[in-house]
Amino acid sequence: MHHVSIRTANIHRAIAFYELLGFTVSDRFTTGYTLACWMAGILGRIELIEIPEPKPVADAFHDEHYVGYYHISFDLTNITSDLTAWLADLQTKWQDIMETNPQYSQPCQILLAPTQQMIGNRVYEVAFIADMDNLPLEFIRLLATIPAEN
Repeated sequence: MHHVSIRTANIHRAIAFYELLGFTVSDRFTTGYTLACWMAGILGRIELIEIPEPKPVADAFHDEHYVGYYHISFDLTNITSDLTAWLADLQTKWQDIMETNPQYSQPCQILLAPTQQMIGNRVYEVAFIADMDNLPLEFIRLLATIPAEN
């Protein structure tokens, strides 16, 4: 996959948030009449596009009848050994940004605290947060692989 494109109500706030996830702006450009950028990092590449008159975002996480893209998932297996501590650190860093930038006054919202989930023969630790436009982001970490029985 080349990149994931995210429409945002405030590109500067979105950049600040995604920088906390390890992304850096690689290219800035305009698309039609609005600001945009590509950001790259160890987790992949994203495109942010600012929407000047945004409408409310559908609640893809809580609305069980929602159809469409559900979330972006980031694999943190090689980045952290403790997803709970990683999320706490993320929240602290975002709180610091909000204190120095009052216009970014939206707290980092945890949609699902870290929990274990069995998928096939693998045990994962998963957590969900909402980005600054309330889009669900999943963070996943491989805990174990259960050997197949012969």
